[in-house]
Amino acid sequence: MWQIIGQNKAVYLLERSLKTGSLSHAYLFVGPAHVGKMTLALNLAQAMNCESVEPPCGECPSCQKIISLKHADVQVMVMNEETSEENRTKISVSQIEDMQRSANLPPFEGKRKVFIVDGAEWLSVGAANRLLKTLEEPVGNVVFILLTADDKLLLPTIVSRCQRLELFPVSPKEIEDTLKTKWSVEAEKAKLLARLSHGCPGWAISATREESLLLQHTEALDKWLDIGSADAEERFAYATQLANQFSQNRGLVYQRLNLWLDWWRDLLLVKAGSADSITNIDRIDILNDLAQGLSLAQIRAFIQSIRAVSEHLRQNASPRLALEVLMLDIPEVGKYSEVAGV
Repeated sequence: MWQIIGQNKAVYLLERSLKTGSLSHAYLFVGPAHVGKMTLALNLAQAMNCESVEPPCGECPSCQKIISLKHADVQVMVMNEETSEENRTKISVSQIEDMQRSANLPPFEGKRKVFIVDGAEWLSVGAANRLLKTLEEPVGNVVFILLTADDKLLLPTIVSRCQRLELFPVSPKEIEDTLKTKWSVEAEKAKLLARLSHGCPGWAISATREESLLLQHTEALDKWLDIGSADAEERFAYATQLANQFSQNRGLVYQRLNLWLDWWRDLLLVKAGSADSITNIDRIDILNDLAQGLSLAQIRAFIQSIRAVSEHLRQNASPRLALEVLMLDIPEVGKYSEVAGV
């Protein structure tokens, strides 16, 4: 049974390849973080080594070993997502060479050897070239599965030698239903997590297990609401704090900007009378109150400001200057935190 959520087209193509015996020697799964790339890769590895007549069964010893990453013929190279971009280590030549040596050995306990590379965009130049040579000279009973959020960061020659499958964000309704039926999540929480996940069920599932993920979101949003009513000195101090964080962990600051973008998009939807489509459904009353004190032009202008700051940061602009300008652009809504109840 395929465990991937909402990727019916990709599953159909893989199932057809399995039934017709036309599996590729290399696959490239492309999609945003937590959309299900690793789940699909492990499901495919299960299907290729499953002992049942209807693979992947998910219950045979082979399937159980693969999903728990204990199968001798399925190797996973996972990048550490907690590491900052500046300190993250590239996948090295030696790692790919180890993989090549293993690929040249026959399967130990399964039907096929499967090598999954998560974060394939982090291949070093040397590692990428070495992997390319392997893809150009495929070995029988060996399948490579590369996972990436952006295949533009890979060598075009690597991309061209893989069967590319793109995984798209899943509808909030499908994620919500899965959380309720499979994970027994209470209805209102399932709806909120589905909206906050932005179509990436992996995040929503993780949030059901780790309360800290939802707590971090809540605290970050509360901080933003507080800054909305702060004076210039407090706003500049916050901009400096974020700029310092940016030098250590750019991803965290981009997450904050995306959170603010979600919030102001919600305000835009509420102002336009489309509250049913908002992300922060648990704060609808606050959004309604704040939207009354803002015009559509103000909301649109600040959304553009957030997007501009994100772009400037990606172009290596001064983080402190860019964020200070954003603080100055926040529309005045009276006692912002009082309205927000912060």
